[in-house]
Amino acid sequence: MLSDAMGPAQVAAIAVLFQRALEECYSQYNTQQLLKHGAHEEGRSYYPTVAVTHLCWIASLALLVPVDAPLLIIPLLGFSALQILRYWIIGVLGRYWTHRIISLPGAPIVAHGPYRFLRHPNYIVSIAETFLLPLVFGQLALSILFTLVWTGVLHYKIQLEDAALVPRRAAAYL
Repeated sequence: MLSDAMGPAQVAAIAVLFQRALEECYSQYNTQQLLKHGAHEEGRSYYPTVAVTHLCWIASLALLVPVDAPLLIIPLLGFSALQILRYWIIGVLGRYWTHRIISLPGAPIVAHGPYRFLRHPNYIVSIAETFLLPLVFGQLALSILFTLVWTGVLHYKIQLEDAALVPRRAAAYL
């Protein structure tokens, strides 16, 4: 029966997958528009690593968390609060927000919203989400494992992104 295979973790995995699919549509639209206006992509060969790692995290929730796993409210509230921050970040970046590393020469470096306080708030939120969502279902080992893996993946992506932004940062100081 479907009810035997679907618990709160599986529902959460489907919800997050749907959320990220909608975000991917927005990301692809922004990417196409930026490329049309002279932007270029950096780290293209690394993007599949990012996507597969993220999908594995979602799949782990659906496939490895028991359907009768407990639902813990504190981590759930934390994860929910992160969604507000996530969409604040996406809103602040607007047409520049993508999943990929797309740099448009001459475009401003965003320095308002959460970017006033942190250089990469999106990645901090993403790491916190990766840690908290498995905890919602009492899965500490899964939480730690994927947070370590995701932090490593994003660390390298940040290096690629920072390198891509060097020319724009230098132009901002001229």
